[in-house]
Amino acid sequence: MAKMIVKQIILTGIMVVFAVSSVLAAGVKNSIHVRHGKLVVWSYSGAEGPSYWAELSERYSLCKAGNMQSPIDVGDSQQSGLAPFTVNYRATPLRVINNGHTIEAEYAPGSNLTQGSMTYELLQFHFHSPSENMLNGKRFDMEIHFVHKDQAGNLGVLAVFVEKGAANAAIRKIWRYLPQQANSATDPEGVMFNGGDLLPANRRYYHFVGSLTTPPCSEGVQWHVLKQPITASSEQIDAFLRVIGPNNRPVQKVNGRLVIDSQK
Repeated sequence: MAKMIVKQIILTGIMVVFAVSSVLAAGVKNSIHVRHGKLVVWSYSGAEGPSYWAELSERYSLCKAGNMQSPIDVGDSQQSGLAPFTVNYRATPLRVINNGHTIEAEYAPGSNLTQGSMTYELLQFHFHSPSENMLNGKRFDMEIHFVHKDQAGNLGVLAVFVEKGAANAAIRKIWRYLPQQANSATDPEGVMFNGGDLLPANRRYYHFVGSLTTPPCSEGVQWHVLKQPITASSEQIDAFLRVIGPNNRPVQKVNGRLVIDSQK
C-alpha cells in the first residue's frame, strides 16, 4: 500500500510538472496553480467560472473578498481634470499566444506609458469579447487590455473598447497568425507590430484603481479606460470567438471608488 501511495505521488508530481512545463515552453503566462497536488484551472463558465473563482484556490480569495475589483461600469465620474498620458510604443517582433483564456501579444522591452512622474513598461496586450468594462451601461463587442508595470512592480492597464464596424487593419495583421489551439504560440519570422496602431486618436480617458480581471484578481491596478472606441468587423470579432469563446468577467461593484474623468 505504501509503495502504491508513493507511486501515485510521483505520478501526480510528474503530471503537474509536465503540464506547467508545457505551458511555459509555449511562452504562455497562464494562471495555473497547484493546490493539494492538483492543478487549479479556471474558466469563464461552469463550475470554474467567475462566480466560483474564489473557491478554486486560496490564492484567488480576492476575487470574492476584494473591494476594488475590476471590471466596472465607468462613466459616472466624481472628478475631472487629470493630466493626459503619453504612450511611447515601439514596433516589436510579433509573437501571438493562445493561452486558452485569451489571445495575447507579447511586447519586447522599450515601450512605455508615462503619466506625470510615473512610467509604466508595456509587457503585453490581450483581447476580451465582449468587453469587460462598460461605459454608462453600454457593453462593447471587444476590449483590448495593454498591461504595464512600473519599476516597483505596480501594474497599470490601458483599456480600449472595440465596437463592430469597419475592419481593423492592425487586428487583421494579428489574426493572420492566430493560434488555433490552446497553449500554443506563433512567431512569424520578421513580422513587426506596433501596439499604438490599436489606439484611437482621442486619448481622453477614465481612471480608477481596480484589479486584475482574472485570477488571482490582485488589487491596486491603475486603470485608464479610453472613451473613444476603435472598430473591428463582425468577421474579425467572430474569428476571435471561434477560437477563444466569450471571455469577460462580469462587472463588479464600485464600492465608493473614485472614478476620475480626464476631461469633461
